Amino acid sequence: MTAKPTSHKTTIDHSEIQTLPLRAFDGKIVVVQEPAKVVRAIDEINEHAVAGFDTETRPAFVKGQRYNVALMQLALPHKVFLIRLQATGLTPELIHYLQDKEKLKVGLALRDDLIALQRLQRFKPDGFLELTHLTRKAGYEAESIKKLTALLLGFRISKGAQTSNWEAPTLTQKQLQYAATDAWVCLEMYKKLNVFT
Repeated sequence: MTAKPTSHKTTIDHSEIQTLPLRAFDGKIVVVQEPAKVVRAIDEINEHAVAGFDTETRPAFVKGQRYNVALMQLALPHKVFLIRLQATGLTPELIHYLQDKEKLKVGLALRDDLIALQRLQRFKPDGFLELTHLTRKAGYEAESIKKLTALLLGFRISKGAQTSNWEAPTLTQKQLQYAATDAWVCLEMYKKLNVFT
């Protein structure tokens, strides 16, 4: 293992982020809408020890209104699976994966994602790693995905599609790329941080 660098920026402001190159996931994006295809996706994901993890939910703009998780993203190095949960539901294969302590799922703000997923169906999450536990240990003060991506990976990501309708019949290319990128950068940050732990 390489030693943690002795001096590095611990936080970054918006103006500095804007000077960085804009990047997005440029590998294969696979949209999964049928329960049968979930089986094939999980089989492939299970071939990897670690996956980047994130979810998307349609935003609610009215007080008291709440939507269920619409999308679960699972990122491998060159492929991201976007599972449309409003179509597939939490299948037995997904539940097994989310409870599998041997398969590492890495992400940011996981607590909220997991609480929201359990509104669909109760399960016992295992094998999840909150990246901020690693970033704090490495001395970083920033906690947002945008700032941590800038600090750790040296590029900026677009958050333009964040508040779009994730329950739309067809997701736009912008939505697909946004969702895939969020999960992929979690995997890339984990790989970078893992060198220092």
